[in-house]
Amino acid sequence: MYRTLISASELQQLDPANLVILDCRFQLADPAYGPTVYEAGHLPGAQYLHLDYHLSGAKNGSNGRHPLPDGQRLAVNFGALGIGPDSQVVAYDDAGGMYAARAWWLLRWLGHEAVAVLDGGFQAWQAAGGTINTEAPEKRSTRFVMRPALEEVLEVDEVAANLEKQAFQLVDARAPDRFAGQNETLDPVGGHIPGARNRFFQHNLQDGRFKPAATLAAEWQAVLGDTPASEVVLYCGSGVTACHNKLALEHAGLAGARLYTGSWSEWCSDDSRPVATGS
Repeated sequence: MYRTLISASELQQLDPANLVILDCRFQLADPAYGPTVYEAGHLPGAQYLHLDYHLSGAKNGSNGRHPLPDGQRLAVNFGALGIGPDSQVVAYDDAGGMYAARAWWLLRWLGHEAVAVLDGGFQAWQAAGGTINTEAPEKRSTRFVMRPALEEVLEVDEVAANLEKQAFQLVDARAPDRFAGQNETLDPVGGHIPGARNRFFQHNLQDGRFKPAATLAAEWQAVLGDTPASEVVLYCGSGVTACHNKLALEHAGLAGARLYTGSWSEWCSDDSRPVATGS
């Protein structure tokens, strides 16, 4: 069973009868990008999931740019893709796992443990000589079984209360300039939640692939200091790249971090919530 990352060569060895592959390619600036490149060529049997339509719920103006989808609806959708209790799921993209990690996290949120991200994504598959095709995948609808959640979600009120309680350490996955309140182009307010530390998700990668587990563990421990992963809450702009940080932590053997899925886009939608700037 693969639970965090899987290499292209390992994926090539898996039995396709018990395998479900999810193509999660996407671009924030071009929502049509993913379906376009999927139709041009994808891993054999892969099924496409769109960040906005499949991996996010309805926006109401105050719940962030990529709110969580309804769990029951998501379970039905996963079942329609053929994900059963014993399925090994592999998610990939072409952005270093930026979007595939969201699918990975959502499956774990519904209790599915056998899910991994293809390390290096579409590019690594091609480099390993993997075949690409344009054929529609075979329909293998089944019943997705929801199990106890492997991931815990924090709501905005809990994050706000922690400003005084300081029961957990926030870690922001956005680029350092956005964390500092500079060059903000996606949200109406720049800055970060007071008390947060910054770990840009791209720092989990080297040459498009995740750094070795030992390297990630050392780098994350430098960020967290004496704070155990179980007392860490991850967030980003909209709850997507925070999943990448969660995947990196799990791969590094630092389990237990939780997600504030509403993230900065939810936090800054209410101007009564405090904002910090600078590094």
